[in-house]
Amino acid sequence: MCPFGQMFDSQIIQRYDPQGMHKLYDRWPEIAMESFEMAQDCVDFKNPNHVVFAGMGGSGLVNEVLISLYSKNQDQISKVNGFDIPAHLTSNDVFIATSVSGNTLETLTALDSARKIGCRIIAFSSGGKIEDYCKKYGLEHRMVPIFHSPRTSFTSFLYSMLRVLQPILPITEVDVRESLVELSSLKQKIYLLNRTETNPALNLAAWFSKTPVIYYSKTLETSAVRLKNSFNENAKSHAVTNELLEACHNDIVSWELPATSKPIMVRAKNDDKRTVETWEIMKEFFEEKEIEYKEIFSNNGKILSQLVGLIYLFDYSTIYYAIKCGINPSPIVSTEFFKNKRKPFS
Repeated sequence: MCPFGQMFDSQIIQRYDPQGMHKLYDRWPEIAMESFEMAQDCVDFKNPNHVVFAGMGGSGLVNEVLISLYSKNQDQISKVNGFDIPAHLTSNDVFIATSVSGNTLETLTALDSARKIGCRIIAFSSGGKIEDYCKKYGLEHRMVPIFHSPRTSFTSFLYSMLRVLQPILPITEVDVRESLVELSSLKQKIYLLNRTETNPALNLAAWFSKTPVIYYSKTLETSAVRLKNSFNENAKSHAVTNELLEACHNDIVSWELPATSKPIMVRAKNDDKRTVETWEIMKEFFEEKEIEYKEIFSNNGKILSQLVGLIYLFDYSTIYYAIKCGINPSPIVSTEFFKNKRKPFS
């Protein structure tokens, strides 16, 4: 057992993770498999002109992973992270609403606008107002179970949607199953029973301090945003994200003075040659400035496997970090404050 791992005894875990969030993450591979294998009818949306994904927070991150699958067909998709839908939508377009809680105000509002245009619609939620809305107007709705919270329900929603939306997603079942194998394999390395130096999530948590500045390869943007969000929600701390190539034209200047931040590089093992060269220049810059940094590489699989593997690693590492800091990762009191102050959808 590594020295850092020793601090995660049963009393400490019970004190700072009384809701057992880490236990839910231990079940991610199982939940993912069950969600994908569940007998569900696929959508019958033939030849859509455009596909729109709407969702906020943890629900929106599920959409972001699905959007990443369209890397070669970016003109075919849009995302809605707010109230307003794209002005160009028509009745031949597909609108996909995702809300784990089923009560997300922005997503309900966008769904209402899409219905009025006549879009072909499917919504995914654990119930709530979105389910009621779909029943009222005869829209297709799929019930997906919530596990603990929207962010920890990532695999149940992602893999349910991968099954149901299969006809319109540019991905093969082989690629989906590759990602399921990655989740199962990674669990054995990062879960709490492995408190040794071989646990990459523990190692990350031990290294985390100050405000992380997360640089990422463009293809891995979704995982970098998830890491930022996990710092926010689990560890109740700030984090910043920057795309690598853009950062070299502005953000990099901020390191010329002593910083209260630490850089993290989220790299794809299959980055193209020019991106690899840029990463190496950035490393050289940090080393000359004697700035401590951390490199995190994706696995060698397809994009779905890369993203779910990194997200699993990042989520678990921020739980460890929260406990290290004496913080309960589960509550999100500030988010509830905003939700309770807003006028409900009507």
